[in-house]
Amino acid sequence: MLPYQLLNVFVTDDIWSGNPLAVFKPEHDLSDETMQQLAQQMNLSEITFVRPSTTQTAADAEVRIFTPSYEMPFAGHPTLGTAFAVAQGQDTVKLAMKAGVIPVQVTPDLLTLTANTPTYRDAPTHAELAEALSINAIQISATPRFVNTGTEQLIIPLDSAESVAQCSLNLALFERVAANNEGRSGALVWAWQDDTVIARYFWSQHGQAAEDFGTGSACANLGGWLLAENAVLPLQLQMEQGHGIGRIARLSLSIKADRQIQVGGKVRQIGRGEFDLGGYVGRR
Repeated sequence: MLPYQLLNVFVTDDIWSGNPLAVFKPEHDLSDETMQQLAQQMNLSEITFVRPSTTQTAADAEVRIFTPSYEMPFAGHPTLGTAFAVAQGQDTVKLAMKAGVIPVQVTPDLLTLTANTPTYRDAPTHAELAEALSINAIQISATPRFVNTGTEQLIIPLDSAESVAQCSLNLALFERVAANNEGRSGALVWAWQDDTVIARYFWSQHGQAAEDFGTGSACANLGGWLLAENAVLPLQLQMEQGHGIGRIARLSLSIKADRQIQVGGKVRQIGRGEFDLGGYVGRR
């Protein structure tokens, strides 16, 4: 039997909020094929597999992250949810991922990860991005950039929350202009609404347009974007995501005076279960 926990990450006070995550703790190493098949079976944006750390990085656990289509080197809500599942009273958890060792601070009310130092790449023209989002180029309010604090994504600032709500993907063009350094397309569109960032995250999955509930990696990359814009530090803000798909996620973003980027959120366990894979489990 293969047990798992079902969590919601970046929750509000509503039980049906945040981004769902399944965390698996297999007793034996699973094959890449089996982990990918389980991700497809669960059909969540991501699931994680946790094993005791065998590296020399002083991590508390090793984590692999899978979407229904592919493995990711880093993602925000899987990092926080996995830290919640393995913390066992610790106030700091270090998780070894393909993007490196990610530290997570754990309190009863909030889990907070520290992202990698951002790197940047130029984005396509405003005109191309606007066409891909089915908006007008003048609705792009500042310089879009590819930002990478663990997973490279396109960060696109818009002039209003109304413009964020208006976005609708021209999928073929979006897949071309939003392709990251691994050839996968994803973009955060966002705007200020008073002191809160209103955001949507789009990506392409199995040749179809998809929208995420709450994207911690993109929130970290927004922090990198703000650093590139010489934001006044220290900085702290709240990001809300999911309005367009009827399920709100609430994320916190902090940038310290030393330019360290932190993303936080609340995590709630809502269930647990187990898979009976019998003799079908593939092991490495």
